Amino acid sequence: MSDGTRTPRQLSGDAAEDAALALLQSNGLRLVQRNYRARRGEIDLVMQDGEVLVYVEVRFRSDDGHGDGLDSVSASKRSRLINAARQYAQEHPPVARMAQRFDVVALGAGGLRWVRNAIQVNQGAW
Repeated sequence: MSDGTRTPRQLSGDAAEDAALALLQSNGLRLVQRNYRARRGEIDLVMQDGEVLVYVEVRFRSDDGHGDGLDSVSASKRSRLINAARQYAQEHPPVARMAQRFDVVALGAGGLRWVRNAIQVNQGAW
């Protein structure tokens, strides 16, 4: 919102990202950037796991009746994430030489679930 206030949905998203970040950091990942916005997508968290750059999509569902957050990562969402990651790599040349992966942290009524390599990308396509 333009007046600087956050909607309840945005606040829930912020809290989900905070929980995901805490989980990842407690497992040794280092935050590189949060909320990277590209022309055709957004990456919630860019993390480093040793020598691997990790693009993290955080998904929150308050009701798991239709599956958890992982189930909500559609083909179009995957495409937007991949395009955003390509742009990120172009803007940060050292990244292009690193191994990269896409993880999803899903939060819902069942708790937190971290899925490494949740989105497969042909690294040669970079």
